[in-house]
Amino acid sequence: MSSSFGRILKLSIFGESHSPAVGGVLEGLPAGSPIDLHKLRSFVLRRAPGAQAASTSRKETDEIEFLSGLLNGKTTGTPLSFIIRNTDIRRDDYSKTASVPRPGHADYTGTAKYFGCNDHSGGGHFSGRLTAPLCCAGGIALQQLDCENIRVNARIVRVGSVTDDSEFTEDVSGKAFPAVSDAAGSKMLEAIGQARAEGDSLGGIIECVMYGLPAGLGDPMFHGLENTISQAVFAIPAVKGVEFGDGFALSGLTGSRANDAFCANNGSISHLSNHAGGINGGISNDMPVVLRVAVKPTPSIALPQRSVDMESMADTILSISGRHDACIVPRAVPCVEAACALAILDAVLLRRSEVYGH
Repeated sequence: MSSSFGRILKLSIFGESHSPAVGGVLEGLPAGSPIDLHKLRSFVLRRAPGAQAASTSRKETDEIEFLSGLLNGKTTGTPLSFIIRNTDIRRDDYSKTASVPRPGHADYTGTAKYFGCNDHSGGGHFSGRLTAPLCCAGGIALQQLDCENIRVNARIVRVGSVTDDSEFTEDVSGKAFPAVSDAAGSKMLEAIGQARAEGDSLGGIIECVMYGLPAGLGDPMFHGLENTISQAVFAIPAVKGVEFGDGFALSGLTGSRANDAFCANNGSISHLSNHAGGINGGISNDMPVVLRVAVKPTPSIALPQRSVDMESMADTILSISGRHDACIVPRAVPCVEAACALAILDAVLLRRSEVYGH
């Protein structure tokens, strides 16, 4: 299924932006795994609309309702299913875009794919609203990884032309704005506010670092760790690019500078650098896994844009009203953590099955 992910840990996501609810089914969690519901809710609310000053005015409580697979705070081993109800629905906001596709959205491609039968309201199944169940499942995965001493932390590196060059050594999840430098974060917010005032939007870059991964996770060629992490991260609708380690910059280096040399360290092997971002040959190498994610500007903008009325096949001008983020980057930070956590936990469970045969 196109809306499913994973081999041992399997997640299926369902719902549309303005349907009664969105939700997911998570299979493969070991029976008896504890889930801290308070911690899970705190994580999911980092993504929720209204959590950031720059976000959409849509109000959703994002309360998680578990339907199966959870008893007395622990997983039962059967499929864990949950829903998150949509309470602030406004289908009428999208009446004129039923036949006029919004530039940058999946309105046109969704119509082509599903012969016009898709729910276009708010982007339907293509909406960022579907990252709510992604974060719920990913938040559960993060708790499981914590038991393995594996941490997943993300932060904002850039919004528009404003960059935070600070070294990423702290967890910024408790901050109101998830940048390392508060000064840079303030400038980013100012840039977002200016874009909103001008009827425009901004994109940016998110960096995510995964600590504590043992060597040996990942399966070449098509299930390498880079492959599966990228697949999960690209489920976030605004993501348009992913790079690991020094990424594209490696193409401009010589091999002598790009290679991560080895050294002996108290009977084990260590690396003297981490240009590869913790992965060689699609397999984790004991170093932190580092990736950066390019997030495009929110395509829903108030400025006039050219489009086509698909009923009359005539050119037209579209100005998008309604409730939209001027920049999706702040709310995408926990989404990136969630997607990475799901991919890593799946790899951990798969490796365990290879080692112990179950």
